[in-house]
Amino acid sequence: MLNQFSRTELLLGSDAMESLQKKRVAVFGIGGVGGYVCEALVRSGIGAFDLVDDDKVCLTNLNRQIIATRKTVGKYKTEVMKERMLEINPDVKVTIHNCFFLPENADTFPFDEYDYVVDAVDTVTAKIELIMRSQKQGVPVISAMGAGNKLDAGRMQIADIYKTKTCPLARVMRRELKKRGIEHLKVVYSDEQPIRPLEDMSISCRTNCICPPGAQHKCTERRDIPGSTAFVPAVAGLLIAGEIVRDLCAQ
Repeated sequence: MLNQFSRTELLLGSDAMESLQKKRVAVFGIGGVGGYVCEALVRSGIGAFDLVDDDKVCLTNLNRQIIATRKTVGKYKTEVMKERMLEINPDVKVTIHNCFFLPENADTFPFDEYDYVVDAVDTVTAKIELIMRSQKQGVPVISAMGAGNKLDAGRMQIADIYKTKTCPLARVMRRELKKRGIEHLKVVYSDEQPIRPLEDMSISCRTNCICPPGAQHKCTERRDIPGSTAFVPAVAGLLIAGEIVRDLCAQ
């Protein structure tokens, strides 16, 4: 029967589409990368999602995040993404968690119920905890390395963490994961040399912060504020989504 996934079914087959509909994917971080992961996966027929993020859409997100528009500024990213996903597929099941994933709240997430975990968070501490929890439960996990300060989307690629090069975040992750005995991790990364962003205070969040009073994890608290584009994070997210679909169809 003709349906919204018919074009995908022509490539994957009906059995694969039925299998994808039964899968539950947890996406941690609904930003430039994570938003495109969600977009591609819901359009691919994944049946259930957990969306984890405590950020709200900011004016500075409009240059790269698929959920960011003038109408969504100020709204929780998880809620905006859920609404968008339901408009694409009204039958999809979406559970939202308006919080940042941390070691302190990791026990509240049902890793044993996930079929795949996407790490699209920013902090090394959260990334390591996500990876450790996922691998302990035997849940496939894919991790996004740095997509900021890059201009060449064609340099994004899928690799094992121990075969990455150039990426500063991947370098830190290799060291920390090796300490913890993690031997393999699938990641998306770029081997492009990071570009040093301009130090222009007239357009910097450092001196022109627009986060509302009381907001947690404000940009001004970050050690570095990376430059970004519309295309590099998007390609990273789409690469992750494609890898997930292939892996789940192969199960």
